[in-house]
Amino acid sequence: MSRAFVKEQDADSVIDLPDRPVSEHPNDVTAEGLALIEAELARAQQAHAEAQAASDRDALARATREMRYWDARRATAHVVAPNEDTTQVRFGHTVTLARDDGRTQMFRIVGEDEADPAKGTLSHVSPLARALFGKIVGDTVRAGAHELEILAIA
Repeated sequence: MSRAFVKEQDADSVIDLPDRPVSEHPNDVTAEGLALIEAELARAQQAHAEAQAASDRDALARATREMRYWDARRATAHVVAPNEDTTQVRFGHTVTLARDDGRTQMFRIVGEDEADPAKGTLSHVSPLARALFGKIVGDTVRAGAHELEILAIA
């Protein structure tokens, strides 16, 4: 077959990567979480511009995928105002927990994109956060094989 009849991929076309999965849960965020989403979108836009300038198709595809993800997260973000009532655990609160192994841990319940348990933030859709919602100081919750007592809510 002649090469004239074989379609080659256009050198300027962009590789289309599959979208990053977007959570089915409500996109509740703190004000800091919305700022994080906007910063990630700006970072993806900058990477997109740099990839275009460098004619880097792989980097362009990655940046385009990141822009689609962060744009969707920004479009669905619902900023939850801080609740001053700390009598029971709610979104945005910081909860101090006593573990049954003697350790004490603190977690702030935040949106999915801003959650990082190693840094003391916990996604509002995580099993532990869902178990904590509505509880008060002195209540206990199960987390896997452990029992946790709520020491403080702030």
